[in-house]
Amino acid sequence: MAQEHGARRSRTGPRPAASTPALAALDEAGIAYTTHPYTAPGRSAYGTEAAEALGLDPQRVLKTLVAEVDGTPVLAMVPVSGTLDLKALAAARGGKRAVMADQTAAQRLTGYVVGGIAPLGTRQALDVVIDLSVAEHASVWCSAGRRGLQMELAPDDLLAATGGELAEISAR
Repeated sequence: MAQEHGARRSRTGPRPAASTPALAALDEAGIAYTTHPYTAPGRSAYGTEAAEALGLDPQRVLKTLVAEVDGTPVLAMVPVSGTLDLKALAAARGGKRAVMADQTAAQRLTGYVVGGIAPLGTRQALDVVIDLSVAEHASVWCSAGRRGLQMELAPDDLLAATGGELAEISAR
């Protein structure tokens, strides 16, 4: 069952029952979104599992990955149907080399568990790079900050909320 949230302007209004730091950030920014809970099997391909459980096109469901470009942490968002192109990510950030952060570092930097990393409300402010393919869709889905909860929003709103940049960073 989805919860529809209109553009909220008040910080004092009630929070949704499934509030996470990511959803609180969207509420504070007045950005409309819809939450979609699902049963998360919790194996390892969390994004693919979310797409399957919700019956979604995997091109519209984004995974949020923590990487480092020349030693600086960054969030990279690519469709669950693809993989992150580390060379393209480095180039997008004006760096020479990108590597994936290990799970412990990802959790420490974001405050979220792997499989539930959201691009908003992270413990440490991180730059966000979003694959250019999001522009092909009216709405996209990504983790709302915990396993078993996706949020759906317009790509322009995702960009605005994260302060992210678009770049071709997915190897399909």
